[in-house]
Amino acid sequence: MRNAGRTWWIGWILGGLLLSVAAAALVGQLVERRAQAESLAKIESDARLRQVLLTSEIARFRLLPLALADDRDVAAAVRGGDVARRALDRKLTALARSTSASVIYVVGRDGLAIAASNWAEPQSFVGKSYAFRRYYRDAVRTGAGTQFALGTVSHRPGLYLSRRTPEGGVVVVKLEFDRIESEWRAAGGLTFVTDAAGVVLISSDTRWRFATTRRIDPSVAAAVRADSGAAVLRSPPFAILGDALRLNGQRSTLQHAVTAPGDEGWQVHLAMPLPPTIGSAVRTSALAAAAVMLAMVGALWGLSERSRRRALRTVELEAAVADRTRELRDEIEERIAAEARAAELREGLRQANRLAALGQITASVAHETARPVAAIRNYVAAARQLLTRGDTAAVDDNLGAIARLTDRIGLVTAELRGFARKGSGTIGPIRLADVIDGARLILKERLSDVSFVVPPIPDDLIVVAGRVRLEQVLVNLLQNAIEALGTTPDPRIAIELGIEPQTISLIVADNGPGIDPTVAERMFTPFVTSRATGLGLGLVIAQDIMTDLGGTLRLLPAEQGARFEVTLRRVP
Repeated sequence: MRNAGRTWWIGWILGGLLLSVAAAALVGQLVERRAQAESLAKIESDARLRQVLLTSEIARFRLLPLALADDRDVAAAVRGGDVARRALDRKLTALARSTSASVIYVVGRDGLAIAASNWAEPQSFVGKSYAFRRYYRDAVRTGAGTQFALGTVSHRPGLYLSRRTPEGGVVVVKLEFDRIESEWRAAGGLTFVTDAAGVVLISSDTRWRFATTRRIDPSVAAAVRADSGAAVLRSPPFAILGDALRLNGQRSTLQHAVTAPGDEGWQVHLAMPLPPTIGSAVRTSALAAAAVMLAMVGALWGLSERSRRRALRTVELEAAVADRTRELRDEIEERIAAEARAAELREGLRQANRLAALGQITASVAHETARPVAAIRNYVAAARQLLTRGDTAAVDDNLGAIARLTDRIGLVTAELRGFARKGSGTIGPIRLADVIDGARLILKERLSDVSFVVPPIPDDLIVVAGRVRLEQVLVNLLQNAIEALGTTPDPRIAIELGIEPQTISLIVADNGPGIDPTVAERMFTPFVTSRATGLGLGLVIAQDIMTDLGGTLRLLPAEQGARFEVTLRRVP
């Protein structure tokens, strides 16, 4: 009987141990899968933000060749003349410095560079032939071109954006990505951009440039080398397996790819290692499951064993609590640092949104200033004729008209410089009329196609805000309304005011098709948009700005069109 009892207890103990191991393995696997899913969701969101910042940086430069193609100095340089070309050299140097472009240059009809922003440097592009470049041939054939390649002079990689001029020349802007790569390194993880063939073009690890991410056909590889100027395409330093990226000789990391808008077929990849807290959570959960099963087996040992086991479990739990407390403290510190990085990314995204808006209205501003410049030229010609006749009174009238025209040009450019400047955190009393006038001045050309109704704004109506950031919100709402009215007959936009003792309500209303009900519920969610070309971030950024200013932004119900309400604190 004693042997039979001992055998029964041994069977229970072995069975309990086996159940504990199985439960620990199952719980650990479930916890690990859930933790990986949460980490992958965060990586997807971060990858989308980095793709949006890259797209905004490219959009900032994409319209620069378009604006320069109609420039008077560019036309004169293409037609010929050393004086005109040297004047264009200086103009391009100043423009490259103010826009942070790597280099801006103009290629003549024969394929030779006739002017460049680096004309005074030892590696000047002036006189070099670029007829063999694809971006030049595409611009000559179709009017525009895009190419990522190594520079033939600088040997530095970059994106070339080209545009054909009416005189047959080609304007080229080169964009390098050193600053973006540096910001990606500071933000953590491994970020890289691949083209349609799977070749790495831009990377936070510069050693990965022109490395392949998959096996490609030899003919395709030869075409990529010839087009980019890269001597060789390196072997991949990693292997991509679904949501995992395995570095050579290292453990796997999670990765996600986001396709950038455009015809280039670029993809932005972000790879992040699993946080150390995942491993500790899996171990803790597995130990907890095993402890539960062992506790059930231990309960059968009787009262004599129960006290000893309870004391042992208490010690183990205290140690586990201490370990978990340390892990949670580390996790909190990591989260605080991540939130700080996210705040920096949000501010960068706001700035990118303003710069992208400026890029969209560059052509309108050029048209707005072209007419005063032409009028000034006519007044100067007339003044010279009047001087020869001695009619000083008429000359004085012409000079007065020229002064008024230059004041108008200065007003437009000053408003744009203020709008492009990175917003500070300063919030204070500002005149609401100044903000509305500034937004109307920036969008004047685009608003000329719609009926724009603004009620009289009292000069003493003061609100608490930051002028640049509030203008960004108003410009965003007006641009959305203008785009929504593209096919509406008799398009109309109206600004309505509601003045209360403590608050001001400003409503932007249009008579367009309105907001799709399926989109309206998620209107202020990132990447939700009803437009095929939209990023779904404008309203999110605008609402974020209004929250910082102590106000609100919301969509109001409307029988026709869309109505967005901005509320602000009023200064009595």
